[in-house]
Amino acid sequence: MGDGKALQAGTSHFLGQNFAKAFEVRYLDQQGQLQHCWTTSWGLSTRFIGAIIMVHGDDQGLVLPPKLAPYQVVIVPIGKSDEEKAACTEAARRLQKELAAAGVRVKLDERDGLTPGFKFNDWEMRGVPVRMEIGPKDIAKGQVVLARRDKPGKEGKTFVPQAGIVAAVNDLLASIQQALHDRALAFRRENTRAPKGYAEFKAAVESGFAFAHWCGSADCEASIKEETKATMRCIPLDPAAVLADAAALAANGSCIYCSQPATERAVFARAY
Repeated sequence: MGDGKALQAGTSHFLGQNFAKAFEVRYLDQQGQLQHCWTTSWGLSTRFIGAIIMVHGDDQGLVLPPKLAPYQVVIVPIGKSDEEKAACTEAARRLQKELAAAGVRVKLDERDGLTPGFKFNDWEMRGVPVRMEIGPKDIAKGQVVLARRDKPGKEGKTFVPQAGIVAAVNDLLASIQQALHDRALAFRRENTRAPKGYAEFKAAVESGFAFAHWCGSADCEASIKEETKATMRCIPLDPAAVLADAAALAANGSCIYCSQPATERAVFARAY
């Protein structure tokens, strides 16, 4: 997450025979004897929504990945006089229909009594990936303004012709989706360290992840939790996915806690 802590989201658990014995869930083995089942639990809960908010959000509010956003585009028509407002709204409705027909989840903000600036801030807070602005000058030039939620301010604004708007919007949504993924991955890697000793381990879990050797002892795991409040989050199948420089942690080493030989490499972190 943004503060360096881990969040349990999509998870799997080995439940053993506990629930099978409690609810008498049994099967016949190859010898025809009744045995209690060994069970697992797999889940992706609404906690994942919290993960999206905490990973991508900023001081302005939500930042939603386009693939998950309820509205991918919001259109805000801008005009001072009634005539300008009518012309801009008409153009906005046409663009809305064109985008919706192409499968883009689009919202047209026609609320009365609210300034464009209020609407901009409102939709930024809601995390809509793309804001489309259309004013009298844009109509005259046959263009619109597209503003990216992931890049606030002038940096995220582009002027796009109304002709071919569907392709331009889809390309922008794909770019935002990739940019959010890359930014989150870079942040995690920048805050994941391979400590050389227990002192470095303690410092690493203060504000991020520690990728360290573990001997496999439950006692070491419990001691680490008691002393640092960090728990083992996972044993990754692909170390290169954890550290950009996978060689920073060789396959074999010494347990970060007891210094005994270790072949497992685990991610430790403080968690919610």
